[in-house]
Amino acid sequence: MSVTLVLGGARSGKSALAERLTRASGPAPVYLATAQAWDDEMRARIEQHRADRAGQGWHTVESPLAMPAALAAVPETAPVLVDCLTLWLTNLLLGEADIESATRALLAALDRAGDTVLVANETGLGIVPDNALARRFRDSAGRLNQQIAARADHVVFVAAGLPLVLKGAPAL
Repeated sequence: MSVTLVLGGARSGKSALAERLTRASGPAPVYLATAQAWDDEMRARIEQHRADRAGQGWHTVESPLAMPAALAAVPETAPVLVDCLTLWLTNLLLGEADIESATRALLAALDRAGDTVLVANETGLGIVPDNALARRFRDSAGRLNQQIAARADHVVFVAAGLPLVLKGAPAL
């Protein structure tokens, strides 16, 4: 079917749009969550997201590191939302994983019959970070977003809740 990348800044509305696109793709959508609870505030955010999805028909799979394998294990025709690539990348960086290999695995897992919607933060619009880890993260996120965008059928940038289609024309 199709691959859609939804990009935007923090609190831009990208996840809400991605959820709508995924639910419109068919019944029994899968929510592939990548967040890890590194502290109490993040644990509370994750719990709130779980509560927000409760009763909405989502099947949630939490996979902060092995996300490509989790995506490949989803039933072939099920619509999938991956939220988010940026948190997944953070987990890989902090775990000192091979990002290039993980990216190749993700790109291979996108070859599936069902629609796949991926969410990512656009981190390249701000200032140059003042430390090496932050610069490595920003650069890795930019490369990951470019590779996914090249593979995607649709790419949408969201700012202030407003979608701007960059590639293709998903049913917004």
